[in-house]
Amino acid sequence: MSLEADFTELDEGGERVVRFSGRLTIARLGDVPQRLDVLEVRPVRADVSAVDRVDTVGAWILHKLKRDYGAEIVGASDFAERLIRQVTIADDPAKTHHDDESHLRRILQNVGEATIDALSSLKGLLAFFGGLLIATGTVLRHPGRLRLNAVVQRFETVGVSALGIVGLMSFLIGIVIAQQGAVQLRQFGAEVFTINLVGRITTRELGVLMTAIMVAGRSGSAFAAQIGSMKLAEEVDAMRTIGVPPMEALILPRVLATTLLMPLLGFYSTVLMIIGGGLLCWIGLGIPPETFILRLREVVPMTDLWVGLLKAPVFGMIIGLAGCYQGMQVRGNNEEVGQRTTAAVVQAIFLVIVLDAFFAVFFSSVGWG
Repeated sequence: MSLEADFTELDEGGERVVRFSGRLTIARLGDVPQRLDVLEVRPVRADVSAVDRVDTVGAWILHKLKRDYGAEIVGASDFAERLIRQVTIADDPAKTHHDDESHLRRILQNVGEATIDALSSLKGLLAFFGGLLIATGTVLRHPGRLRLNAVVQRFETVGVSALGIVGLMSFLIGIVIAQQGAVQLRQFGAEVFTINLVGRITTRELGVLMTAIMVAGRSGSAFAAQIGSMKLAEEVDAMRTIGVPPMEALILPRVLATTLLMPLLGFYSTVLMIIGGGLLCWIGLGIPPETFILRLREVVPMTDLWVGLLKAPVFGMIIGLAGCYQGMQVRGNNEEVGQRTTAAVVQAIFLVIVLDAFFAVFFSSVGWG
């Protein structure tokens, strides 16, 4: 029998039969596929009992006869039948799901899911804050459990190391506020009121707010990354095993450090902003430093300074809580450390701005506006 694939057309009892012979393999097919495509009469059966060997291409040809002409495959070996069956399964078109949802519905669904995630995260943060309060009460009852060395180390991380970037940004922001205010007030011949603008907005709002944003991006993210890495290394679980509460050893020193240092950093930032604004007024408007300082004392009430200093520790506590909370939520892999670090910064800045708006309304209602 020839090894080359071939077929003959027969008429058996009024039925059209195609009988294959040789090897139905890609190397031996020759012009068999072309000759099958031009068959004038549809075959009823395909007899492959004389075929020596079948590969995937040969099985595809037989499947195509069955699919296009409805031919019955007879005489196939067990291997050939399995191969034809697999080709048939592979040829079955995948069912696609048509998305009939409207764009508006998808947008509303995404907004709803984001809202649920945000509320769930806020709920977890509140529960985390409750755990911190319990740990604080325990430390107050047993002062010897407070880890002063850890708190001092966090003082350096949150405060001393941040003085450079906070000071530079505050100084530049003060210059920008003074320059933009002077440009707008010059239209009315009221450049002197630039001092009022710089003094009140930096003392009351921007000094503490911009410091909180920078600390959130710098220290809040560091807290999340440090604690997240410890979670992956199972160091937090090890601390629990040996009887060291992570809330007292890891969380409390960080939150305490940010809470205590935020008023100092906020005041430092406010002073640098005023210096930057005063320098711009001196160079650009010709207002000498003596006049600038005297005018500040006249237009900036002490309540503005107290408002900024009262908000600062609350902002610091929020930043420390958000960073530590997101770090403790790390599970699974290193990629989640980055995700939780980003979430810590976003959550801290969002809560700081929301609380700042709340404080603005509150202090205005009590007459400190």
